[in-house]
Amino acid sequence: QVQLVESGGGLVQAGGSLRLSCVASGRAFSMYAMGWFRRAPGTAREFVAAITWSGANTYYADSVKGRFTISRDNAKNTVYLQMNSLKPEDTAVYFCAAHARGNMILVHGDDYNYWGQGTQVTVSS
Repeated sequence: QVQLVESGGGLVQAGGSLRLSCVASGRAFSMYAMGWFRRAPGTAREFVAAITWSGANTYYADSVKGRFTISRDNAKNTVYLQMNSLKPEDTAVYFCAAHARGNMILVHGDDYNYWGQGTQVTVSS
């Protein structure tokens, strides 16, 4: 069992930056691949970024590529999402998620086993 807790959300002006953190508790965090997803009001959940267990491989949605960076620190049981050049359309609740196939990049939320409660990111224009 893995418990995930996100933090770092908030209100920022367009063009600004935020760094989200997701701390995991439970067993063997370093074995899990991690992902970030988001859900804006009235829309479906959207894949944002993913990282394999070692951090060697990452993958991004086209909408955030070049602006967002996913990383992890297995010693701290934490995965990060650095968000730069934020746009109003990035406004959403951001969720981190984990799955046990540590070497695989997965982009569908249904493939993830564990989820955090989410943190709100609001970007004003």
